[in-house]
Amino acid sequence: MKKLLLLAIAAAAAIYLSRQPDDIPREIAEPTVAHAPAAKTDRLANAYAGQQSGVQVAGDGVVTRILGDDIVGDRHQRFILMLDSGQTLLIAHNIDVAQRIESLREGDSVSFSGEYEWNDKGGVVHWTHHDPQGQHEAGWLRHRGRTYQ
Repeated sequence: MKKLLLLAIAAAAAIYLSRQPDDIPREIAEPTVAHAPAAKTDRLANAYAGQQSGVQVAGDGVVTRILGDDIVGDRHQRFILMLDSGQTLLIAHNIDVAQRIESLREGDSVSFSGEYEWNDKGGVVHWTHHDPQGQHEAGWLRHRGRTYQ
């Protein structure tokens, strides 16, 4: 029953998100929330509920949509993850600093660590890479057993 509910939520989010064009600017290409995040996703759920930004978070989810790269300023590979809680999250991975995940496909599982920025659509995680100047906590993405940072 739980798997069926999660599948229904993921399908509804995928249908909604598929109606948006791939080339919309990063500031409006943020994901939607299927429902309020569950309390068990602790730090990320608390950051979302408290409308906090600049919080280091980690977790994992399933890719529901791959967006076009953000090419304004530093280039970012962008995709949307659906978390177990039903919350969606935009991942903005700096490909000027870290390697792109070339084999990424919808339905793939991705683990992440990075800095969370709140918005009313679920939020954005960036800093999913090392800091070349060593002044920011390093983040990463993990896909199919390989770490990108």
